Amino acid sequence: MKMQMTCPCHFGLESVLSGEIKRMGGENVTVVDGKVNFEGDFELLARANMGLRTAERVLIKLAEFRAESFEELFQGVKAAPLEEFIGVHDAFPVKGHSLNSQLHSVPDCQSIIKKAAVERLKERYHVSWFEETGPVHQLQFTILKDVVSLFLDTSGPGLHKRGYRKNSNDAPIKETLAAGIIDLAHVKPFSTVYDPFCGSGTFLIESTTKALGIAPGLNRRFAAEKWDQIPGQVWAQERGRALDLIRRDAEFKAFGFDIDMQAVELSRDNAKKAGVLPRIRFAQGDISNFEPSEEKGIVICNPPYGERMLEIRQAEELYKKMGEVFVPNRGLNYYIISPHEEFERLFGRKADKRRKLYNGMIKCQLYMYFK
Repeated sequence: MKMQMTCPCHFGLESVLSGEIKRMGGENVTVVDGKVNFEGDFELLARANMGLRTAERVLIKLAEFRAESFEELFQGVKAAPLEEFIGVHDAFPVKGHSLNSQLHSVPDCQSIIKKAAVERLKERYHVSWFEETGPVHQLQFTILKDVVSLFLDTSGPGLHKRGYRKNSNDAPIKETLAAGIIDLAHVKPFSTVYDPFCGSGTFLIESTTKALGIAPGLNRRFAAEKWDQIPGQVWAQERGRALDLIRRDAEFKAFGFDIDMQAVELSRDNAKKAGVLPRIRFAQGDISNFEPSEEKGIVICNPPYGERMLEIRQAEELYKKMGEVFVPNRGLNYYIISPHEEFERLFGRKADKRRKLYNGMIKCQLYMYFK
């Protein structure tokens, strides 16, 4: 069965995600701001949940239509083929958001969509009441400039929740954003990666799983695994496929440092949970003493930037120090994410390339030095 699917992602990572989806076998892949649309079957749906590194979740697209009134919203939802995925006992809660549209009240839209879904399913199942005791089939909607998109969420908790980072430090970078930066840094099975501000270890763990071909969702479960509409063997088959793709013979190695010993221990603990600790060496270390152990390698980091004046000044001193320590033309490439608009001046060199990214709601630049 072919379906239309949509994966939201961080702004700035659309091209990275579309590449992932194409390599996975997605068809008719199209890119819109903050999301990638594609077509595929149940196998691809399971593969996408298990294997996509930069997607936030995998949604089945049920309908798209214009609605400037509640009646148009009701009729548009009622026309969607909900019974293909929602069984007579299944739960189907509704959530979503509206932006720049006539229908701006989200609670009212939720109520209308729920009512329309109930009416559609009543007609299909010939029942007057739904107990909703079965698996959750989360209906999601977005209304943007009066265009309604209706989805079913197959992932459950966001795909950034890989399962290894139960604990984190104060300013962790999201796993999906880290994975996108790692893709842009061209981390390969033979690479050596350094993070001199390792924090909770996210860059190093995501680099290792990518280099070794370990699917990020291999050790977690997804909402759609409980659905009767998707055969159970699909998930077992895709897990088996993911296990077969692991490159245990990869030469990859990584090194993580942090001035805070607690961060070092936290990173080590998270790497152990992720099953990649043998590939990463952690040590306490100040940026002033950063000394790569290999002639070639990739430095990827999210240095502290602070929110108060004193912290910002300290961060600026740090950037100057990084500029001294991160020497060009040494076989090392540097990928640094920062929201500071004067980063290049403080660092002392213009980046070879920059890319605008968002770390949560914070507008950042990824500064890339590879020449």
